Amino acid sequence: MRAVIQRVSKASVTIDNQLKSSIGKGLLVLLGICEEDAEEDVNWLVHKLIGLRIFDDDNGVMNRSVSDIDGEVLVVSQFTLYASYKKGNRPSWFRAGSHEHSIPLYEAFCRQMSEALGKAVGTGEFGANMQVELLNDGPVTICMDTKNKE
Repeated sequence: MRAVIQRVSKASVTIDNQLKSSIGKGLLVLLGICEEDAEEDVNWLVHKLIGLRIFDDDNGVMNRSVSDIDGEVLVVSQFTLYASYKKGNRPSWFRAGSHEHSIPLYEAFCRQMSEALGKAVGTGEFGANMQVELLNDGPVTICMDTKNKE
């Protein structure tokens, strides 16, 4: 799994001109899933994100997690995180997971993140054309790949 994590003041997802989800202060997670991903990748990534200390403490030091600040999380599926761009200028998506493989993992990730956070997480819609708006706070943007845990 690949994730682009952004610390946001607010974020939202709109589909077909209809607001699907919105959050205030917290994390926007763009999540890519490949065929090699499994439940253990979900577990590791949720654990890592829930404890990621990228929010300021009282001294202005990034020392608090999304849980510590009672923040929110918005998870948006994004197969383009697995773009292959080695040949030519048109990316290919052959490394991205199929819908049959990816949807259950996306749903498991959202469910586990919600349980760990103690509140519902906002979501996009898997496979939909989505408009994502965000106000990146910092800016703080971190990329993670469950294949690079070390």
